[in-house]
Amino acid sequence: MNSEILKKAVRLGEELEHVFVATADTAGLPHVAVAGKISLEFEDRVAVMEWFCPATVANLAANPSIGLIVWNQKTDMGYQLLGECEKVEELGIMNGYSPGLEDQKLLPQVERKIIVRINKITDFKLAPHSDLEA
Repeated sequence: MNSEILKKAVRLGEELEHVFVATADTAGLPHVAVAGKISLEFEDRVAVMEWFCPATVANLAANPSIGLIVWNQKTDMGYQLLGECEKVEELGIMNGYSPGLEDQKLLPQVERKIIVRINKITDFKLAPHSDLEA
């Protein structure tokens, strides 16, 4: 894993203000979410913050493997960051009770930060590219 490329990927994610988060349950059923924030935590670790849906959190509890995609569609330049979730921290919790909304599907009520140890970085683009480490 190249720490300079990781820094570039995080900077791109900060500029774009989104990153795709791919997880899977123990049966291999994939789930993709979008997070609004990514930051460099340590040399080989990033943090992704968002009001994640329950499927993302449940998948990471059962299967810590995770993929993060930072991609600028306009320039067709991006990175795939592959690694493992080390920790999920709760940053904020909303009081979810609102009279009259008991029967409606509600939005996530907990803002979380996922700490990911990055093991491999590859290019990500629409154009033909290799899945070898960048």
